[in-house]
Amino acid sequence: MGEEKTIQNLMEAFAGESQANRKYLAYSKKAEAEGKLNAAKLFKAASDAETIHALKHFEVAGKISSTVDNLADAVKGETHEYQSMYPDFVKIAEEEGNKAALRSMTFAMKAEEAHAKLYQEALGNLDQTEEVFYYLCPICGNIEKAIPDKCSICGTLGSKFIKY
Repeated sequence: MGEEKTIQNLMEAFAGESQANRKYLAYSKKAEAEGKLNAAKLFKAASDAETIHALKHFEVAGKISSTVDNLADAVKGETHEYQSMYPDFVKIAEEEGNKAALRSMTFAMKAEEAHAKLYQEALGNLDQTEEVFYYLCPICGNIEKAIPDKCSICGTLGSKFIKY
């Protein structure tokens, strides 16, 4: 029982470090766009440092399992996001007339559905030895297994996709 609070603390720290990572990455991109290269580099280094912290907290909390279990967890998380979380968020953004939030959340909701399907597919093909490549839309976060002519979610040209 003595470790329960420590595990809770590790997970709270993981969440905070993860958010700081993304926040500092956003700050880095903004500083770079403004030509403030030293600040951009500092924010990027801090972003990477926060990632180190987050990953270690997650590991120490015992939250990394087998690849099968991790894929199943990813399917569950992405499915929750596109079926439950984002539809409510989209509805509220629409009701409030926040077009930017509506667009951002709609793109994310549709991309999360694609992610869930890809994780499920990976789970079913876990022992496949043929290398698979994935292509990320840099605008909406959609992931495809082949470069499309344009993104099925946001219309970005396939030539802009990032290969993994």
